[in-house]
Amino acid sequence: MDAYYNKYERDPQTRKRYDRRWKRIRDRYISEYPLCEECQKYGRLTPAEEVHHIIPLSKGGTNADSNLMSLCKQCHSSITAREGERWARR
Repeated sequence: MDAYYNKYERDPQTRKRYDRRWKRIRDRYISEYPLCEECQKYGRLTPAEEVHHIIPLSKGGTNADSNLMSLCKQCHSSITAREGERWARR
């Protein structure tokens, strides 16, 4: 589903933001923060699988550590759905 979304539905400008440079930033960040930061708030220790931009790049956010958070897939999906970015109707 992610591959389909990235290839066919994600805005081309957005796709450009998530290149090799982003992969290196993501890999470095997740190695420094290997547990889901949202789960930790509730006392759960869950391995992180995603790195989330607190303020999306499309809204002026950056790749600075202060704008990133490690999340498990469930928390990342939940936050993304609440914010409406990915699943919003066009």
